[in-house]
Amino acid sequence: MTDVVSTTQLPADWRDFFALTKPRVMSLVIFTGLCGLLAAPGSIHPIIGFTAILCIALGAGGAAALNQWWEADLDAGMKRTSKRPLPAGRMHRTDARDFGVLISAASVIIMGLGVNWLASGILAFSIVYYAIVYTIWLKPRTPQNIVIGGGAGAFPPMIGWIAVTGDITLMPVLLFAIIFFWTPPHFWALALFVQSDYAKVGIPMMPVVKGEKSTRRQILAYCIVLVPIAAAPWLIGGTGAFYGVTAILLSLVFLLMSLPVAFRTAEECDKMSLEKRLFAFSIFYLFALFAALVIDRVAAQFGVFG
Repeated sequence: MTDVVSTTQLPADWRDFFALTKPRVMSLVIFTGLCGLLAAPGSIHPIIGFTAILCIALGAGGAAALNQWWEADLDAGMKRTSKRPLPAGRMHRTDARDFGVLISAASVIIMGLGVNWLASGILAFSIVYYAIVYTIWLKPRTPQNIVIGGGAGAFPPMIGWIAVTGDITLMPVLLFAIIFFWTPPHFWALALFVQSDYAKVGIPMMPVVKGEKSTRRQILAYCIVLVPIAAAPWLIGGTGAFYGVTAILLSLVFLLMSLPVAFRTAEECDKMSLEKRLFAFSIFYLFALFAALVIDRVAAQFGVFG
């Protein structure tokens, strides 16, 4: 890791620190964590619930800041990330590192003291997993980086669930599995149309190392696997039919949208409209799936579906 060369070092303001937390990614983290909390059996005091979600957000933001601290040189070489605070020269690198460590540590401590230590321990593990295992070890070494590293982003609903229940059961593990298997088709759809950025800085993303054809077929394979995994919470009796039907329909649409992406010819691949559409739908898919989980839970409490 070397220092980013920049001609200007402007004083960072709060917007730069906020940008370090990757707000768009954090919104998904917060949402899935909140859904895990709301869908869990039992109840939680609103203040404790708010504390749990705040800690999930802080932990995710801290891990993202550490990711950008470590990858500042790589970000400077990619068009998609070159305007982030560090490569743009708006912040000292050590400030980003210290900020990431501070809010990460605060999230773990507050979660332990204010919610429970099991949720705190898993939160700590997720931060280390993303900031060290994925960012430093996996990402620059293997095209399977996003597959293995995807576990880091799969923890929020599990943490939210455990914040309420205080223990690990099959349901939060399944929520983890849904995001874990959703991540490769989601991220590889993006990687297909920004692969030149990754190739430029030497990151071995799947399209760069294994080629587009292999990546496209693997997207399809993960979408196939995702259908039963997304339905599993219903199949084991952990949810009602509303979630089950919604999960199956959403997963089938995801699968159908992946088919033309998987079997496009070389001539058709020049325009990435289908890949961009699949990437956009993958985000909607996860929001809609976890929203259905919460709706199903609330409906069951009020006896709406029987």
